[in-house]
Amino acid sequence: MTAPADGRATPVTVPDGPAVRGGTRESWQGSGRVTQVLVLTRRALWSQFADRRVLVIKLVQPLLLLVVLGQLFGSMVDPGLLPSGVPYMEFLLPALLVTSGIGSAAASGAILSRDMENGMTARLRSLPIALSSVLFARCCADVARCCVQMVIMVVCAWALFGYSPPGGVPGTAAALALAAFVIWALTWVFLALSCWLRSLDAMQSIAGVATFPLMFGSSAFAPVDGMPFWLQLIARANPLSYAVDAARGLCLGTPHAAGLLGALAASTGVAAVGILLAVRGFRRPLVG
Repeated sequence: MTAPADGRATPVTVPDGPAVRGGTRESWQGSGRVTQVLVLTRRALWSQFADRRVLVIKLVQPLLLLVVLGQLFGSMVDPGLLPSGVPYMEFLLPALLVTSGIGSAAASGAILSRDMENGMTARLRSLPIALSSVLFARCCADVARCCVQMVIMVVCAWALFGYSPPGGVPGTAAALALAAFVIWALTWVFLALSCWLRSLDAMQSIAGVATFPLMFGSSAFAPVDGMPFWLQLIARANPLSYAVDAARGLCLGTPHAAGLLGALAASTGVAAVGILLAVRGFRRPLVG
């Protein structure tokens, strides 16, 4: 209401909502899911790399893995057990491409648990966006970061250790793509655990318990034939061994179609189950 000079009130029309078209009030329906995932992925990447100290640590980590694991296991493995004419670095690097993603996948679940505890997830749930977009963005951001680390690892191995596999650039690129897909599938497993446990402490404990058996109970760091019999059984049953062997075959120029298809099929199945459980768990109320 306004009051003119004569003191009489004059009604003023104030729009109280979106424009009306065709007798029906229009309402904003939100952005598309692709846009939601892209925006949330950008936010997740920015939160990871905004701190320069964290950025330096994440970029240096691949070099540390190469130096420490390459020198440690390279000095212990019998060269006679390695494929003929293959240096240990060429044997090790394809495995590191796959196994380095286990820590990244576990960290993805831990970050999601932290967001649930500090209220960030509650804020996102209040927005007109699909809840699954939050999970896909989290997964895409962490896989993208891991891919950058894997590329740095390959470049460091080539520049510092003379890495030159028989498979060349195409084989190494194919191994990178396979490792990224395996990491993507593993990330969904840890996201699903985070959505159902909803505890940062529980996620960190599970990550520590699951990481070491998967990594060291596989064919990643030493030929299976040189292991004790009981460890050979574990390594051959470990699904990570199939992904490692497939990536190694691509880099060494000796790809096995059956092993590659098996790794892709297993990863696809793991991802499908992980996505289903993660989305169902994430849709549950945060309290109660």
